[in-house]
Amino acid sequence: MDCGFYLALTLVSLGSVVGFYSSTCPGAESIVRSTVQSHLNSDLSLAAGLLRMHFHDCFVQGCDASLLIDGTNTEKTAPPNLGLRGFEVIDDAKTQLEAACPNVVSCADILALAARDSVVLSGGGSWQVPTGRRDGLVSRDSDVKLPGPGDSVDVQKQKFSALGLNTKDLVTLVGGHTIGTTSCQLLSSRLYNFNGTNGPDPTIDPSFLPQLQTLCPQNVRASTKRVPLDNGSQTKFDTSYFNNVRRGRGILQSDQVLWIDPSTKPFVQRYSLGSTFNVDFGSSMVKMSNIGVKTGSDGEIRKKCSAIN
Repeated sequence: MDCGFYLALTLVSLGSVVGFYSSTCPGAESIVRSTVQSHLNSDLSLAAGLLRMHFHDCFVQGCDASLLIDGTNTEKTAPPNLGLRGFEVIDDAKTQLEAACPNVVSCADILALAARDSVVLSGGGSWQVPTGRRDGLVSRDSDVKLPGPGDSVDVQKQKFSALGLNTKDLVTLVGGHTIGTTSCQLLSSRLYNFNGTNGPDPTIDPSFLPQLQTLCPQNVRASTKRVPLDNGSQTKFDTSYFNNVRRGRGILQSDQVLWIDPSTKPFVQRYSLGSTFNVDFGSSMVKMSNIGVKTGSDGEIRKKCSAIN
């Protein structure tokens, strides 16, 4: 299924290559796609969870499915990962792949493919996903140092740059916030006590503030309530997110500062017009999905994604 631009990227990097399973498990990509589609047919909001899961995995130890491992003090238990959703989709795909091609397709590749399929099934463009990653053997909560909701542009750029991603990749990938929700806990300080001022963040559109305060009332247990990251378009992968950021309707502080900083503002401006976002998103996803890839004899092919063999 192709719901937009089709990006033919035949990138070969760090040992992953488009079509890696063409002879060993030719149905691999279609099995993942049909599994994702089946789950999204029941709950489209899972698309954002699957996209975020791939991002959170790649930013820690590289794209090696270390995020999926169960246990005490694993990546999955770190605070930024507690709200992730969609693990059952990955497990379902793995079960079907093990039945079709035992011990061939890695959980890391399932994550990369499921992220792409989630974008396409939410109305975004497609891209070719290089495969051939192997699964990692280490998963520690102490390694989880992801970009945060209160990060300045400089801090975000440092965290992306450390992994080989530039400013354009940063703005493009954060555009993944076009789908999904976030916890009121992560924005309550923007609404009621920004930087200790006992007032709201002045960059929030004043006409939008009452709506946010209604969604996230003060002194209500914020961790239980959620807000769309892309107001009015939370299940559709489009450029509405960038238009919201331009209008002072970015939800997280880390979103809104992209419009204020002169190094990121031109990309927000360009993507708000829609022109190249789908294509650029695919390119940046391929770059991200090749961070720290394990190949050859490094790592393993897990039989079950939540446990090391």
